[in-house]
Amino acid sequence: MYPQPELTRLAVYKAALRQDIAFRRSECAAAAARLAQPFEWLDRMLAFWRRLSPLAQFAAIPLGFAVKRALFPRAGLLGSLLRWSPLVFGAARAIGSAVKARSRPAHASNGRR
Repeated sequence: MYPQPELTRLAVYKAALRQDIAFRRSECAAAAARLAQPFEWLDRMLAFWRRLSPLAQFAAIPLGFAVKRALFPRAGLLGSLLRWSPLVFGAARAIGSAVKARSRPAHASNGRR
């Protein structure tokens, strides 16, 4: 049905294609391993955190703030923004809900108009 030289050429092409696929598969596996390294580190840290007792976890929060103060004594504008942002967002949310409540039409409580 097919001439022998064409079958031989196709077999050589198939072998080269399989080799190329294997090479690219190994490249993808290496790239995936490099990408997974930060996630492996995070997973180890989360496992360590879960092994700590709840009391140690509670004590770690002030310790983290103390380390932050020691490493970054002057937070500057970013620190001020982070410190006051919950208050600002809460006030904006309260004002927005008050404006929304005021713009709604008042309905009678008995269901009549």
